Amino acid sequence: MEASIMDGTTMGCGAVSGVSTVVNAISLARLVMDKTPHIYLAFQGAEAFARDQGVETVDPSHFITEENIDRLRQAKQANRVQIDYTQPMEGQPPKDDNSRTGTVGCVAVDASRNLASATSTGGMVNKMAGRIGDTPVIGAGTYANALCAVSATGKGEAIIRHTVARDVAALMEHQGLTLRDAAEHVVAGVPRGNFGLVAVSVSGEISMPHNTTGMFRACATEGGYSEVGIWPDDGGET
Repeated sequence: MEASIMDGTTMGCGAVSGVSTVVNAISLARLVMDKTPHIYLAFQGAEAFARDQGVETVDPSHFITEENIDRLRQAKQANRVQIDYTQPMEGQPPKDDNSRTGTVGCVAVDASRNLASATSTGGMVNKMAGRIGDTPVIGAGTYANALCAVSATGKGEAIIRHTVARDVAALMEHQGLTLRDAAEHVVAGVPRGNFGLVAVSVSGEISMPHNTTGMFRACATEGGYSEVGIWPDDGGET
């Protein structure tokens, strides 16, 4: 698993990747941010840090399920790398089969205008050993500053190439775009079928665009408004 977290007020951040025993990778990323002088720990170093900090760990077999074994078998038979939790399909997959992903991302702004972003994932099925995706890369899968917080999901290689999370913030900072305009511009600039994101601005504006067939998403405000969607026409953005 891999995860990252960022505090937009302090610009503090923490990330981990290559962990196979930590129950909640995002909690370990938070400890990297709060308890070390570093930003990113990976593989054996991240596992050792987890043990030192006393975080909950389990045997790696805890994370192996029949459903994921079936997905791995399907991916190997098709000789492809697919996003985690893509539903098993019979025959040839469609060109865009990334509407269902295993990445979990969250962005938030509080009453004091503090912004934060966090992202956690199991990665891709049938990936090469040692492959690291966008989720733990600050500025790619996760980013927060004084203007906005962004969390992305999709094909990590595309997200890293386009530094999508930081680009949303940069468009707001340097071109004065609204959050919605900045987020939509970034999503439109990446080839279709690659990713989506959730973002919130310091003023509470929310944007959840994607260029995949669908994206599981939701938002809620203190005032009681909430929205849940999967497909492009599921509700309007706030």
